[in-house]
Amino acid sequence: MTQPIRMFAAIRPDEFARLYDGATQEALGDLGDLVIGAAENDRVPVPPNVADSFDVLITSWSTQPFDPAILTGSRLKLAVHSAGSVRGLYPADVLTTGLRLVQGGAEAMAVAVAEMSVTMTLALLRNLVLHDRRFQSSRDWRTGGVGILGRSITAQRIGLVSLSRVGRHYARMVQGLGATELRAYDPYISAADATALGVQLCDLDELCETSDVLAINAPATAQTAGMIGAEQLALLRDDAIVINTARARVTDEHALLAELRSGRLRAGLDVFTQEPLDPQSELFGLENVVLTPHVAGGTVEARFAQGQIVMEEIRQFLTDGSLQHEVTAENYHRLG
Repeated sequence: MTQPIRMFAAIRPDEFARLYDGATQEALGDLGDLVIGAAENDRVPVPPNVADSFDVLITSWSTQPFDPAILTGSRLKLAVHSAGSVRGLYPADVLTTGLRLVQGGAEAMAVAVAEMSVTMTLALLRNLVLHDRRFQSSRDWRTGGVGILGRSITAQRIGLVSLSRVGRHYARMVQGLGATELRAYDPYISAADATALGVQLCDLDELCETSDVLAINAPATAQTAGMIGAEQLALLRDDAIVINTARARVTDEHALLAELRSGRLRAGLDVFTQEPLDPQSELFGLENVVLTPHVAGGTVEARFAQGQIVMEEIRQFLTDGSLQHEVTAENYHRLG
């Protein structure tokens, strides 16, 4: 590229500051001219002349949806998404135009999401939230749960629905806590690769039949939608735990709610079919459920790591054209 590199960040300034710390912003500045867009109604629009005026487009959660046709032009060569899934902004068709696309946020958030999954697993195994709710409301030692026994993670059979980035981190973390019996269902990984992770592959029904904790780590795709339905949930033993920090669409939410209402299963849920979750949802108030408002990926460290990955991808692309986290026609529909 003979002309100075120009980058446009369609990201609200406050969000940009959470994603890009001082050192990363300085590194971006060393790569070329960076323009940060102005917000309109809490979102930042992508300028219609972006493809003729900029070499790199940087997007995130606060980017205003745009017509993908504006990405075709004489100059734009790279689009880098600082957040999670690219699918909300970039349809698969953009990959046929010559524009290269990067999903920069998912890898950085994977550790944080896995941490939340482990936190929910431990909280439910040790009845942490149940004790806290009862003790805080009653201020009574016995009402707070004296005599209620928890369970140790070291003795649990852990089932992983997908050895995705999050799934792999979750497996490593629970192994570090002493869990030794891990199985997974993932049609995209070889038995040898799973074994190297200390995980045994099996089919989905066997996974449900043999799991004390079922951790869902699969992205929402046409193939995974509803894959944990009433039939699979019925295979779980009484008092089994379901953890979902991935996507609600992977489960049959009505079937899961029925099991939770009955008290047969327990769950830790960070994602829901309707977000924000309806204040009238029957999930609220259930003692066997831990709920968080889709915050699993939200740590200070994860946000700054997202920005750093974006910067490093842009720098590498400008250096030799290589990318570590590229979205391609082959992996577009399988990515979270």
